[in-house]
Amino acid sequence: MYGSDSATDESERTAFRKAEKKYKLYYDQNTKSSKKKKQPRPVDLSEVIDFKSIKESLDQRGELPTGISVLQHDFDRPVFCLEKRPGRFNFLDGIVMLCLNNVELKLVVVFSSAGFYFIPGALSTEEQCHWIRESLTNFPQPHNRTNHNAVYGPIHDLFTAAKEKMVLAEENLQAGSGHEDDSLASDMNAPKWKFCEEDSLPSKRNKSKSTPASVLLRKLRWSTLGLQFDWSKRAYNISLPHNKIPHALCRLARKVAAPEMPFGEELQLEAAIVNYFGPGDMLGGHLDDMEADWSRPIVSMSLGCKAVFLLGGKSREDPPLAMFLRSGDIVLMAGEARECFHGVPRIFTDEESAEVTPLELQFSHEDDLCFLDYIKTSRININIRQVF
Repeated sequence: MYGSDSATDESERTAFRKAEKKYKLYYDQNTKSSKKKKQPRPVDLSEVIDFKSIKESLDQRGELPTGISVLQHDFDRPVFCLEKRPGRFNFLDGIVMLCLNNVELKLVVVFSSAGFYFIPGALSTEEQCHWIRESLTNFPQPHNRTNHNAVYGPIHDLFTAAKEKMVLAEENLQAGSGHEDDSLASDMNAPKWKFCEEDSLPSKRNKSKSTPASVLLRKLRWSTLGLQFDWSKRAYNISLPHNKIPHALCRLARKVAAPEMPFGEELQLEAAIVNYFGPGDMLGGHLDDMEADWSRPIVSMSLGCKAVFLLGGKSREDPPLAMFLRSGDIVLMAGEARECFHGVPRIFTDEESAEVTPLELQFSHEDDLCFLDYIKTSRININIRQVF
């Protein structure tokens, strides 16, 4: 799903694919000198919905953008409607302002029949930093699986190893651990990988077979919490050992999902997928369709750099709606929205557009600079769901 442009000619012509290519990061090819820093090609963001700006306009001037009006609704706060546009996102119902906790006012985009909610600024800066730390230190820990498992098997303490500038090497390449070619080792036991200091490797040849932990951290693309998802079979494997989803994450997801749950029922949080985005990465248009009951909501938290999110229809031919996702935003997809293609064609990692200043201020302590160094050019997305 990440950053791939490979597609059939037919899929290249779909409305969703055209939108992906419109917002995807491309670099200007006119730079004559190879030493000159590549410049991102300008992108037209005029059609991207910005709910942060909508709320600011309402708070400061009492104004709403053209096409948004107030409707009568059962909520105890004003309900705003984003008018339908022919040929675009024809199940759009409205934008709603409501009080989730009867304490703090939040702006929410609601497609009441479609089950799509958008909550900007749902997480405080402190909460964002907490989940960033968890996503980098605890969520990739075995028994949770990551994209690195296929090559290296379980990797422990990846973030700590990257911080300490260690390398990952086969155990039989490390000094004092035996011969390079151990003919007695069985296929079941080899290769085994372990973090070590680069200087501990016995030869320059062996160093070339090792991988810096910092490189592996930057190539981390996903980790799975709770029930483990088998990406090769596109199915959940309930036989695999797994770590429980943190209680605090479950509480947050249940609270957000409450508007889409039947009276008296709670969302059963059984699995979560954490996606990690670096500069130039994208998440292609897809459906989350491996769960038994699509009516159950998926709660999606955004952390780090700002991104463009595309929400389409039930066909790739349906033109998608583009909206900004910022750190602390939460999206809820349930019911009909679960059948809609969606994706992230672009994250913004430049200083001006990333909008991570609050995180920079919060991660100002010396012990937190390693987290800041990562997140100021990255995005993390946590998706929590019920499987059965």
